Amino acid sequence: LFQVVHAHKPHFMALHCQEFGGKNYEASMSHVDKFVKELLSSDAMKDYNRARVYLDENYKSQEHFTALGSFYFLHESLKNIYQFDFKAKKYKKVTGKEIYSDTLESTPMLEKEKFPQDYFPECKWSRKGFIRTRWCITDCAFDLVNIHLFHDASNLIAWETSPSVYSGIRHKALGYVLDRIIDQRFEKVSYFVFGDFNFRLDAKAVVETLCAKATMQTIRAADTNEVVKLIFRESDNDRKVMLQLEKKLFDYFNQDVFRDNNGTAVSSLLSTFKGISWKL
Repeated sequence: LFQVVHAHKPHFMALHCQEFGGKNYEASMSHVDKFVKELLSSDAMKDYNRARVYLDENYKSQEHFTALGSFYFLHESLKNIYQFDFKAKKYKKVTGKEIYSDTLESTPMLEKEKFPQDYFPECKWSRKGFIRTRWCITDCAFDLVNIHLFHDASNLIAWETSPSVYSGIRHKALGYVLDRIIDQRFEKVSYFVFGDFNFRLDAKAVVETLCAKATMQTIRAADTNEVVKLIFRESDNDRKVMLQLEKKLFDYFNQDVFRDNNGTAVSSLLSTFKGISWKL
């Protein structure tokens, strides 16, 4: 981050973080405050005399917790910077450095929402959602949206359909955010949405492309008969295992196909498969 600041010398910088505090947030959230204080007081950031930091740290509130962190730094050379108060519906001049955490729901300088639980019923403790702030710099108003969309919870489910059920969930959640930021409650302004979109390749197309000539073996749990593993073997060559697929495992025998020449080999296959075009 400091190298980027030194190289580009931005006048306004927005840093959007997701999964703040890490996966094991109950144990590691205590390190967040130290990180933020060191960031704000560092020599690299000394020319940024105004800052706003919004941290959703209240993991005990599972109804609202998103683990999002939004940082905004304003260079001392910038004049007349204002931030929008969503409750008062007016702009306020930005001065000094302020940090907000815990219950962001009561902070009028942002909008924060966790996606409705029925969007992703499989994931009971999902932390996906968004934070929105609005700024005005030299009479130019714009929204900045920190977003975290849903991941693929299971490779076994993701490969069943094309597009996958998870792709549909991400599409629905993104539409939810866009509807919120362009609705009639506030004046419409330009907006930038950036964060973790959790983009995934089409798992079904990937598997069918990589294992086009393979035979599939299904492994089921003895007690529930649930599919727990898929094994794809070459039809000849002593039935060599090509791919093992589990809920959290995608083990393809030739990893070089994803790495060599930026994945050109597999990219050329997928670009003509079901109209998919992608790049590693």
